Amino acid sequence: MPSVYDLKPRFQALLRPLIRVLAAAGVTANAVTLAALAGSLGVGALLLVWHSRWALLAIPVWLFVRMALNAIDGMMARELGMASRLGAVLNELGDVLSDLALYLPLAALAPPAAWAVVAFAFGAVLAELAGILAQALGDRRRYEGPMGKSDRAALVGVLAVATVVRPALGRWWTWVFAIAAALAAVTCWNRLRVAARAFETPSAAGGRDGS
Repeated sequence: MPSVYDLKPRFQALLRPLIRVLAAAGVTANAVTLAALAGSLGVGALLLVWHSRWALLAIPVWLFVRMALNAIDGMMARELGMASRLGAVLNELGDVLSDLALYLPLAALAPPAAWAVVAFAFGAVLAELAGILAQALGDRRRYEGPMGKSDRAALVGVLAVATVVRPALGRWWTWVFAIAAALAAVTCWNRLRVAARAFETPSAAGGRDGS
């Protein structure tokens, strides 16, 4: 199924000149990964402390920066020889913790939609686990949509801006996040289904890059 993730190669091409500059300055891929997590925790804390719709504007700004950092650490690992097991762990764990840090505080901003926001955040974690599970079983890391990491960021970013512009849209948060949670479940199914199909082909069990 289509996903915002499909645009990643073009986004990476724009950021590629930056990775050598960072490497020359002594910045490592793991440092970029940790910076992305720290920023997500900071924005999440801001949402919890500043109970205002204006705080929502920090979300799209940070989500864009986070997407850039996520692309940069991956390119540094692959293209500059900085890949490591620790980096792989930090990358996967950082993504899950960042999602929880950014999305769960939204429940405090819209209490009537709290259950849907929590379901969405829980679905985000399950979607990433499904992608990792496929890799752990011998397939490559799965990124199928329709509600992958980039899709979630796009949805929440647009919703945040729209709610600031038209506060009345806040009454629709329950429906938006409930539907997004359902799409996250579909994402889990898609990722596991594709991985299972790969295992049915004898030649599909090995030789994947896991990127």
